[in-house]
Amino acid sequence: MITGMPRIAIAAGDFDAMITTFRDIFGFPVLDVSSTTVDSMGARLAMCVPPGGSNIELMCPANPEAPLSQSLQRFLDRRGQGLFALMLEAAVPDDEAQILIDKGLNVLPVMQGAAGRDVHPKSTHGVLIRVYPIKSFDEQLVETEQSLNLSGVVRVMIAVDDIDRAVSVYGEGLGLPADPVVSDENQGVITALCYPPTGGVIQLIAANDSSKPLAKSVSAHVEDKGEGMYALVLQAPDIDKAVAGLKSRGLNIQAGADGVMEAEVHGARIRIEPAG
Repeated sequence: MITGMPRIAIAAGDFDAMITTFRDIFGFPVLDVSSTTVDSMGARLAMCVPPGGSNIELMCPANPEAPLSQSLQRFLDRRGQGLFALMLEAAVPDDEAQILIDKGLNVLPVMQGAAGRDVHPKSTHGVLIRVYPIKSFDEQLVETEQSLNLSGVVRVMIAVDDIDRAVSVYGEGLGLPADPVVSDENQGVITALCYPPTGGVIQLIAANDSSKPLAKSVSAHVEDKGEGMYALVLQAPDIDKAVAGLKSRGLNIQAGADGVMEAEVHGARIRIEPAG
């Protein structure tokens, strides 16, 4: 059984720049663990640990001989920097892998040096899913002086072509509780929410009327990059203060297609909405 969605990973080629963006601009507590992960996994890793939701993992290839580094580099070569993988947890990843295989998902063989199992993106509408052991990362950091009171990832938006099939994969296939599909005529999209037991929520979204701005943006994303993660959604108790703080630190953040404030950082679309 899937027990949670602990984090979502962003891959980029400039690790130090990612650290600076999320620590100094977004004001997140960031733990750089690359001193151990370069030797053990061949990649530089850091974890953003804001309160609530899912964490944000920062990943950068380091050792071209290591499988994880090669996977990251292939992603960067093919799609450029951006949202790389969605991490789930289960008590025993290998046992969970067999359950997912039995449900028709394409679970890859164990990667050398990996602590979990990967589900091929072709099985999950363009999203690389990694299933790790429970509490695969359990560090909690205090808020920094730069804090803007931004949450962790409360929702990850996944752009898909076939919403019903996607709900079947994430609901029945991954075993996550899922709401019925609903239509948002104002935004021209159809969506469904899936609920990992812990961490943020997964929102499956498909364009239904591309004359509407959000639907047009989702449709363009699918046409340009294929199905996959569209955006990470954070929350702030005082949205105006948070946005003003981000702008004062040099972030180009503005209203997106549906009026929600958003910015693109290291190829990842990050949206910020009011808490509550």
